[in-house]
Amino acid sequence: MTKIKKNVIFFSSGGVGYGIIELIWRGRTHWSMLIAGGTCFVIFSVVSEKCKRRTHFCKASLCALGVTLVELVFGIVFNLIFKMNVWDYSEMPFNLFGQICLLYTLLWGALAAACLPLAELINRKLEECK
Repeated sequence: MTKIKKNVIFFSSGGVGYGIIELIWRGRTHWSMLIAGGTCFVIFSVVSEKCKRRTHFCKASLCALGVTLVELVFGIVFNLIFKMNVWDYSEMPFNLFGQICLLYTLLWGALAAACLPLAELINRKLEECK
C-alpha cells in the first residue's frame, strides 16, 4: 500500500472520528475540525509507526503536542484571521491567544492514549496488505 493511500485512510478515519467526538462533547462541529481531526490521526499514525520502541506515555505525549500544534494553527487561521469563532479558550487558564490551553492539551493526551492502539492496529493491518 502506498504512503498516500495509507494517509488517506488515516485522514478520513480521523476526520469522521473527530467529528463524532465533537458532536458528543460539544453538540456541534465545524467543517474545519474534520480536516484538523484527519490531520491529527495522520500524526497518530506517524508517531505509532516511528516511535514503536517508545513507551505508550511518550507516544501519547507526542500526539498531544501534535494535536495542540494543529489546534493552534487551525485556531489562528479560522478563529483569528477568518473570524469564524469555531472555539475560544480565552476564559481558560494557561491559554495562548485563546486558541490552545493546558487543560485541552492534557485531554488530547488522554484521547491519544485511548486512540493510539487503534492507530497501531490499523498500521499493522495495512502492513499485512502489502
